[in-house]
Amino acid sequence: MIRAAVPADGDDPVLVVDRLRKEFPAQSRGGSASVAVDDVSFTLERGGSLAVVGESGSGKTTTARVVAGLERATSGTVTVTSGGRPVVRPVQMVFQDPFASLDPRQRIGSGLTELLRVRCGLGRAAALERTAGLLAEVGLDEQHASRLPRELSGGQRQRVAIARALALRPEILILDEAVAALDVSVQAQVLNLLRGIRERSSVAFLFVSHDLAVVRQVTDHCLVMRHGRVVEQGRTADVLDHPQNPYTQELLDAVPGPGWKPRRRSV
Repeated sequence: MIRAAVPADGDDPVLVVDRLRKEFPAQSRGGSASVAVDDVSFTLERGGSLAVVGESGSGKTTTARVVAGLERATSGTVTVTSGGRPVVRPVQMVFQDPFASLDPRQRIGSGLTELLRVRCGLGRAAALERTAGLLAEVGLDEQHASRLPRELSGGQRQRVAIARALALRPEILILDEAVAALDVSVQAQVLNLLRGIRERSSVAFLFVSHDLAVVRQVTDHCLVMRHGRVVEQGRTADVLDHPQNPYTQELLDAVPGPGWKPRRRSV
């Protein structure tokens, strides 16, 4: 169950996930349900940055989708507290492929302006002004506003996706492998953009990632998932530099080191 709450004071977390469980129905008659998330609990501080890491199938994306309201939990609670400012939707999500979330026939500026008018109730002049501000915040300008999604690079489209998410003034921004498909240089630009947004606002970040280098750069705390359960959590530097769980060490050992070259398999 997802619920909103008003904070008792300014120090409580913006997000509390308590004993979250998500089961998917059996694929065939007589089969058993698949447990994707099992007894997961964590908190995210207001303005904080938390990473959820693990290999494919660990349950990290399902956890994020439940927090975002895109999946219904089987049991457990997700509580989001308001910081006392107007919020249209307290949780927004940015996906790995931004192109899928953009209307291919609508110009970037028009899409943002329509979103602001429909979801935020802004008049045309106010929506246009806010659109220009949002694009500037993510490093784009009026030239980009007049383009279609296919006319932008992957990094520019991801900036637009971030602007769309910020338009609704969320308390929490979930980034699901949001830089995984970008070139390394573009990754760095987007990560710098996100750091700047965090410094200028109180929005909290929930990063879902398999890239431990990214996690180290942009998060304060980290939790490691395996087979739907949390096996380790703590400050990012502590978890990555002094792992306590063997699985966390396996993830670290799997990161290619300097000079690594793939081996050619014999046929």
